[in-house]
Amino acid sequence: MSKIGLFYGSDGGNTQRIAEKIAVNLREKHSKEVEVFDVAKASREDLKGFSNLILATPTYESGELQNDWEEFLTTLSPLDFEGKVVAFVGLGDQDTYGDTFCDGVFEIYNRASKNAKIIGKTSIEGYEYQESNSVIEGEFVGLILDENNQEDLTDTRIENWCDLIAGQFN
Repeated sequence: MSKIGLFYGSDGGNTQRIAEKIAVNLREKHSKEVEVFDVAKASREDLKGFSNLILATPTYESGELQNDWEEFLTTLSPLDFEGKVVAFVGLGDQDTYGDTFCDGVFEIYNRASKNAKIIGKTSIEGYEYQESNSVIEGEFVGLILDENNQEDLTDTRIENWCDLIAGQFN
């Protein structure tokens, strides 16, 4: 089984902490090999070296993609995701930014979903937001977390999501 490349962008540290929790869960509970990359230091070649990917980003302000991801995404083409299995993680604040909740991860999803097999979609149940671009056909495009308002649910959501995706990677 191939390694998983987990790529994250983080300014305040929440997304980095979440990425590390996911990596630990997949390694310890599911015996997966996971290599973690900060997109601020990663290259296109790093990403292209994996057939299994987890892409994690926070959303800033009114639906903005994290700056390092914004720059990294410009180096990638939809073809870079050809034949890959991809899962997404988005962080956001559903109270303050409920009208653009976790919109940042949608930008990455939009680039990758054209040529990749997408796994790890999750239910919208248990969240209170007005609108999100990250909802496709009634489900979130991946694991969605709100560290500002629902931090107490994070560990359970990570564990359940890792259980969901672990067997779906190549």
